[in-house]
Amino acid sequence: MIVRPRPHWFSMLFIWRGSVLKKLLPRLLIVFLIGLGAVLFHGYFERTQILDLNPQPFTLLGLALAIFLGFRTNVSYDRYWEARKLWGSVLNYARALARQALTITAWTPDTPEARRFVLGLAATAHALRHQLRDTDASADLQRLLQLPEADLAKIKTARFPPILIVRLLAEQLHAARRQGQLSDTLALAMEKNLDGYSDSIGGCERILTTPVPLTFSLMVHRTVYFYCSLLPFALAASIGWLTPVFAAFVAYAFMALEAIAEELEQPFGADPNDLPLQAMSQTIEASLLEMLGDVPPPAAPVPQNYVVL
Repeated sequence: MIVRPRPHWFSMLFIWRGSVLKKLLPRLLIVFLIGLGAVLFHGYFERTQILDLNPQPFTLLGLALAIFLGFRTNVSYDRYWEARKLWGSVLNYARALARQALTITAWTPDTPEARRFVLGLAATAHALRHQLRDTDASADLQRLLQLPEADLAKIKTARFPPILIVRLLAEQLHAARRQGQLSDTLALAMEKNLDGYSDSIGGCERILTTPVPLTFSLMVHRTVYFYCSLLPFALAASIGWLTPVFAAFVAYAFMALEAIAEELEQPFGADPNDLPLQAMSQTIEASLLEMLGDVPPPAAPVPQNYVVL
């Protein structure tokens, strides 16, 4: 995620980090060259008007295309924002469970049971981040989970490690209830929060494994490139040698919207505009350690070149 102060309006014209322009430059160059070709061919075939296209259909098609791109971008942003809300609920459920464990059970922050439970909540957030990004969670699990080596190895090799950790946390709560450290009523309340924790994890998995339907993306993609390829031939007769510039600018507007939608569609990656899952999981860990009384907790993540991962 890009994190930077709001720049001056003139400086924003030249911001490179986080922009999709770098990705689009080769395509815009092709449109620019098509524009040059359209002007040259228009001069060559001016008498026959073979390549002269009426600009009115492009006006109607451009309006329809803008509506489609707006809908495509909204669909992707809805996925992005829902993912952010789910990670917010992960933080809230982790804090609620840690507070309950430290206040309504017989545990205190300095007992092994309390530390095991609260650190397990932090490990769940890290495990979810690694699962969503398909990275190795071994280091974080080894650091946070206080488990026998055999149980730890099972979680490291599991397909859904966050859910296994949640199951272990539930088993710890039931053991505390059987030992009289937690009443049945309070155990039910904590079980409800564990269910919410699992729901948030499942919501993230749903976004990850359910992309925007390919047929819709293909339709918008093909229409954008068809429109941008033919537009120079409709402009050549009216604006002449300015055609390549205007065609490239229009292509940037449409192609950039499509590229932004593609970036937001999968919000769990490590691109500059994706959610900062590493920073959020570290924030969850720091909040839980602070509730345990660990001073100082881990420092807040520092942006590298305005990017927080």
